[in-house]
Amino acid sequence: MTVTCHFIEDFQMTSYLLDCFVLTDRHTAVYLASELTRVTNEWGVSDKIVACVTDNASNIISALKDHLHWDHIPCFAHMLNLIVRAALKEVQAILQKVKTIVEYFHRSTVASDKLKATQKQMGQEPLRLKQDVATRWNSTYYMLKRFTEIKDPIISTLALTNASLPTLSPEEWKISREILDIIKPFEEVTTEVSAEKFVTASKVILMARGLQRIVARYQRNPSSFDPVKKLVDTLMSEMTRRFGKVEHIEKLADATCLDPRFKKQAFVNHQAAEETVKRITAAAAAINPAQSEEENTSDPGATASAGAMFWEDFDERVATLRLSASSSKTSDAMMEMRAYLAEPLLPRTSDPLAWWRRCSPVYKTLSEVTKTRLCIVATSVPSERIFSKTGQIISERRNRLSPSKVRELVFLNANMP
Repeated sequence: MTVTCHFIEDFQMTSYLLDCFVLTDRHTAVYLASELTRVTNEWGVSDKIVACVTDNASNIISALKDHLHWDHIPCFAHMLNLIVRAALKEVQAILQKVKTIVEYFHRSTVASDKLKATQKQMGQEPLRLKQDVATRWNSTYYMLKRFTEIKDPIISTLALTNASLPTLSPEEWKISREILDIIKPFEEVTTEVSAEKFVTASKVILMARGLQRIVARYQRNPSSFDPVKKLVDTLMSEMTRRFGKVEHIEKLADATCLDPRFKKQAFVNHQAAEETVKRITAAAAAINPAQSEEENTSDPGATASAGAMFWEDFDERVATLRLSASSSKTSDAMMEMRAYLAEPLLPRTSDPLAWWRRCSPVYKTLSEVTKTRLCIVATSVPSERIFSKTGQIISERRNRLSPSKVRELVFLNANMP
């Protein structure tokens, strides 16, 4: 299990690895919850967790919701992976042919060298074919993209080597290019949303709706090829199922509204937008300002003895003022929220945290809420990247490293500047 933490410090995204360790017991929800509790207690952050981003495995979701009672946010990249994988099943026959040919060139040195030579003869840069990985749908996109880029050299090389392989028909080549056009936006979104040095959670709603609009255009202008039509329909049905309530995931909605590039304009559902504004305003009103010196310092002369009756009238008036101050905090939060929403939107390529750094003296309570929302990452990719490093550390020539030693090496590698 790999646990990373993400927070905003001086209005900059900051990330650290908390732990990467071997799970020694069955991966039950109870066990996973106990290990997460151990990690957060060790670092003293148990009371600072805003949300936890994971994949959609039932055991980790149960651990967070049923045992730890943390807000769970599904990994957006994992959702995209499930959506596109389901759609690609509609063109599996073509993809299997492509995969078989790619594997042939990777296995055969003679065929691989011949392919390079053919590319040079045709005046092309020698490019190596790419293989897909079962856990990453975009690797299938890269495989198909490279395959179509060097179509002519592949056809010529297969003819010269007389390899008994299933070849693509002219129609299947056309379908391959259409598939690439349709799933390219999904690849672009996956890449952009997997960053950890930039704000990402605020983009999820917009990206989900944007992908739905793109696929809807393909439905309105259907392909002449039946497999492509089925792929588009499956994409839309999967997105409708998985993105239907994305605007109602509270922490994502809060992050979107508090991003000065998007605000309420990112929402399609008006009710969801208004609920988000109310929720953020309430969070801002609940922020307690630092206690004044008068509240923290006791007067040694003000005792509860003979003069106590003298202070009754004054104490009653102060209590009334404090109740009024509580109401005033709500009003101030509402005024801040209205003023913030009235500000012009930033250009989409701007840094929202730089804007909040500059404007935090004006929006004092809203900026505090913002720090607990824009720090959320949209995917669990940061932890998966670190998890993958263990596979690079443990190799055939370094196969006797103890789990504790690997844990220390990964920790240092991830956290040292």
